[in-house]
Amino acid sequence: MQRAVAPSPVYYADAPSPPEPPARGRLWRVLGWVSIGLSVLLVAGSLTAYGLWRRLDGQIDRENVDDKLGANRPAKLNNSMNILLMGSDSRAGENARYGTEAGQRSDTTILLHISPGGEHAIGVSFPRDSMVSIPSCKRANGTSTPAQFGMINAAFSTAGPACTWKTIEALTKIHIDHYVEVDFAGFKRVVDALGGVEICVPRRIDDPKAELHLRAGRQIVHGDQALGYVRTRYVLGDGSDLDRIKRQQTFMASVVKKATDRGMLTDPGRTFSFLSAATKSIKADDRFTLSVMQKLAGGLQGMSAGKVRFVTVPVEPYPQDRNRVQFNQAQAEPLFAAIREDNAPPEGAPAPVPAQQNGTGVQPVPPAQVRLAVYNASGADGLGQRTADQLADRGFQVVRVATRKGRPFARTQILYGRGAERQAARTAIAVPGHTPRPWSGARPGYVYLVIGKEGAALRTLPAAVPKVAGEIRADQDVCGRA
Repeated sequence: MQRAVAPSPVYYADAPSPPEPPARGRLWRVLGWVSIGLSVLLVAGSLTAYGLWRRLDGQIDRENVDDKLGANRPAKLNNSMNILLMGSDSRAGENARYGTEAGQRSDTTILLHISPGGEHAIGVSFPRDSMVSIPSCKRANGTSTPAQFGMINAAFSTAGPACTWKTIEALTKIHIDHYVEVDFAGFKRVVDALGGVEICVPRRIDDPKAELHLRAGRQIVHGDQALGYVRTRYVLGDGSDLDRIKRQQTFMASVVKKATDRGMLTDPGRTFSFLSAATKSIKADDRFTLSVMQKLAGGLQGMSAGKVRFVTVPVEPYPQDRNRVQFNQAQAEPLFAAIREDNAPPEGAPAPVPAQQNGTGVQPVPPAQVRLAVYNASGADGLGQRTADQLADRGFQVVRVATRKGRPFARTQILYGRGAERQAARTAIAVPGHTPRPWSGARPGYVYLVIGKEGAALRTLPAAVPKVAGEIRADQDVCGRA
C-alpha cells in the first residue's frame, strides 16, 4: 500500500488530478489452510488457463453426499461460504507406516467460514474429545447408524465425512456448503509442495517414537516433521487435545502467510506444482465443482493474512469424565449465531446495491479491488490521512493521500474514471451520502474521494463475529503467537 503526501495537486472542475500509478502489488492473494488442499483450490483461481484448471480438477477425489445429509438441514441465511475441513487419521495405503489402527477418525475438524464478498475468514476448531449428540447417519452401504452420544470424531469413524457434516450442522445450526478431507500422506505432499512451513518451538525436541526432531526456535519444517509437529500430544504442550489444536492453529496461520507469499504466487512453476500436489491429496463433495472453486477464488482476491483468524469452540470439562470436554453453550452460541447471521460485507451493503444507495445502480466490487486516491479539501489538518487509514483498514487500496491548499471545498465528492463505476459504488457504500459521478480527467479505473468541509463519515460496521479467548490471527509472528 502506497501512502504519501504529495505537493498541492492541480485541480480541474473542482476535482483532483489523477495520482501517480501505484506500485505493483501482489498479483493474487489467496486464503490458505492446514488441510491445505483448500488453500490450493483458492490459489487455483488465479490461473487463467482453462486446460490447467480442468487437469487439476480431474485429480480431486469426489463423493456424492446429498442423500446422506437428510432433509432437516439448517437454512442458508446469507451469501457466505462454509466449508468443513477434516484431517483423516486413516492408516490405509500410504498411511500404513503410522500404525495399524482399524478404521478412520476425523483427527482434525474445522469449520471454515468465509464472509460474504470474501472480506474475512474464520476457522473454528472442534476438539476431538468433545462429547456431543451424533444423529443417525447413512453409511456407504446404505445402512444407518443409530443416534448416539459420544466423542465428536466418532461421527467420522461410524459413517464418514457426511456424518461429521450432519453432526456439525445439528450442533451449530450453521448450513455447511462443502467439505474437504486430507489424510496424513496428502498433508505431507502439500507441505513439501509449498516448500515447507515456518514454525517456532520453545525447546529442543527429540522424540524417536514420533519421528520428531526439532531444534528450539524458528525453523522451516517439511513432510514428516510437519506432520509430527501438528499431531503430537505429549512431547509438546500439556498433552491435551486443546493444546494440540492451538499448535495446529499456529501452523495454519503460517500456511496462510506462505500461501499469500508473493514469491510463491508469481512463480507459475511453483504454483502449478503446489496445486497439482494438493489436488491429488484431497477428497471433497461432488458439488465442490470447478465453477464453485473459481467463484470462491475470485471472491477471495485481496484477502490478506490479517483478515484470517482461528478459534476453538468454547468448551468446559465434561462432568462424567474429566478427560473429555463439552461445549460451553453460553459462550459457543454467540459465536455460532454470528456465523449464521453474517449477512453482509463490512460496509453492511446488500447486493446488488440499489441505485439510490450508491448513485450508479451497479453491483459494487469488494474493497480490495478499489484503487482509491484520498484528497483533503476540507481545511481540517490530518482529516485526509485519518480517513485514508480507516478505508485501508476496511480493505481499500489507498494509492495516494494528498492535501489541497487554498480555499476549502464545501462538499465531499466521489469521482471516478472510465471503467470504475463498480469501484465508485463500493466507495459510496463505505462513505454514504455522496453520489458518485464520472470525471473525464480521471485516470481510468481509479476512484477519487475529495473531502470537503462536510467531512467523510464512514458507514458504521455491523457487529463482527465475536472475539474468542485464545484466538490466533494469521498475520501474527510465528514466535509471538500464544
